[in-house]
Amino acid sequence: MKLLTQNTVRGLSVAALGLLTGLAQAHTGHGTSGIAEGLAHPLGADHLLAMVAVGIWSVCALPANKAWWGPATFMLSLIISAALGATGFSVPFLEQLISLSVVLFGVMLVFSRMKMPVALGLALVALAASLHGLAHGAEAPETGFATYAAGFLATTVTLHFGGLAIGLGVRNYLAQKSTWVMAGLGSICSGAGLYLFSQL
Repeated sequence: MKLLTQNTVRGLSVAALGLLTGLAQAHTGHGTSGIAEGLAHPLGADHLLAMVAVGIWSVCALPANKAWWGPATFMLSLIISAALGATGFSVPFLEQLISLSVVLFGVMLVFSRMKMPVALGLALVALAASLHGLAHGAEAPETGFATYAAGFLATTVTLHFGGLAIGLGVRNYLAQKSTWVMAGLGSICSGAGLYLFSQL
């Protein structure tokens, strides 16, 4: 467990430090609105639920000391698809698909104890992240994509850390009830995704 925690923190900390370095290099008064918009954009319910769920699922479903693979996969797919979204590329029914991705992550949490193939799990994470990235990119401000991307990636890292912390808490302190806890968390996530879908 210590190895899992150390490797998880180490992997995501490197990514977070890289993002913070980019933020620090932004000149005062230039692109600050882009950074602020980027920081705020992932805090919508659909994005927030998805990113936290990825962190929780990664701890519970991925091999020991590889929990960082889930967040890393999500972030890589997110930034690539956001760059595409910023050019105007999109897919039909994007908002509906994003809501359904929240449902998907809820189902993955419910069945996290069944240990699906790692490649399949990460492929689903990447696919869902690409939808969220397209939405991020579509709302990139005119002040510049780079600072906006640094902002939403920084928030994404934070949300993933939150999910990892919840997953580790469940594993460490609720081990005997973890199946029920994950089923409950997954059901809440999927239910929220269905509600968001119904509002579109």
